[in-house]
Amino acid sequence: MASPDTVPVFTDDLDAPDATTRARGGLNLALYYLDRGFAPAGKTRAFQKARDIVDALAPGELEQRVSVGTLQDLDGIGASTGSVIADSVTRTPSRYLADLAEATVVEVGGGARLRTSIKGDLHSHTFWSDGAESVATMARSARALGHDYLAVTDHSARLTIAHGLDEAMLSQQLVEIEALNVELAPFRILTGMEVDILEDGRLDLSSQFLERLDVVVASVHSKLRMDEREMTRRMVMAVADPNVDILGHCTGRKITGKGRPPSHFDADIVFAACARFDTAVEINCRPERRDPPRELLALALEWGCRTSIDTDAHAPGQLEWQSWGCDLAVDMGVDTSRIVNTYEVDELLSWTASHPTV
Repeated sequence: MASPDTVPVFTDDLDAPDATTRARGGLNLALYYLDRGFAPAGKTRAFQKARDIVDALAPGELEQRVSVGTLQDLDGIGASTGSVIADSVTRTPSRYLADLAEATVVEVGGGARLRTSIKGDLHSHTFWSDGAESVATMARSARALGHDYLAVTDHSARLTIAHGLDEAMLSQQLVEIEALNVELAPFRILTGMEVDILEDGRLDLSSQFLERLDVVVASVHSKLRMDEREMTRRMVMAVADPNVDILGHCTGRKITGKGRPPSHFDADIVFAACARFDTAVEINCRPERRDPPRELLALALEWGCRTSIDTDAHAPGQLEWQSWGCDLAVDMGVDTSRIVNTYEVDELLSWTASHPTV
């Protein structure tokens, strides 16, 4: 795994001959650290806006404003964003970036050794749905962190709040990924989707399209408070689908901010179905989720379920959150051979293609 303070995908831009590219590199690096530290959305939006402002400046205007100190005269450029831009343009070591990097380092505990065995991340989002960056940027960031592959699993169409993809949009994304895989080889972008589990247990994408994807994560995003018996039936129908590879954030809980209680379902029945149909139970590493809770993960392991340690990253810096899941897996005694994203890509794809049917 690369050092959290190098992030080659962005630091390379700081050495570019073009001042605008250097400024973007500094702002992107700040965004990486802010996202890694789970910063409030307003903070990240300020740096995104500053990046757009830099891009819109006339040739030579950026350097001229930096030289005379008028960057902050631009609406949307503040003290923090302005210092990062100016330091990047003048090739001055940024105190702001150094402090931000130090403050947001992801601690690696007992799962450090397991982390070196992880080959990729099987749950990530891009700006095709509600992510903050492109497929290319997410993939290059994953590669810089030592991964061999990254599954791009944007939301399905039903989740309108997250700008989910319909079949036409997904088809366009698949074309983009095919081209990027030629460019980034041997690194592999896996095609995928986080498909919504509808209230009746059906999936929010046709079987014909799901069959085309490398990795399918199925998750509940709506009606989280439904009756326990109905929720159990809903989840079992989804994990029994031969196109589903991973059950995402199974309880739907939120443990930060205002929080959200977990859904109620018969975990024995759901995890028995995961074991029967060889569907992995996700260890979701997002700080506000950290799902499933320890007691449910223990139960999934008792049933012999496979697991997948995923970040559910919506931005490049969030790809480092995998360390928490590795720590939990080691602490819970998860057998490495049952963690699907420790598999080489060919073994992984052989597994995703081979689920039993009802």
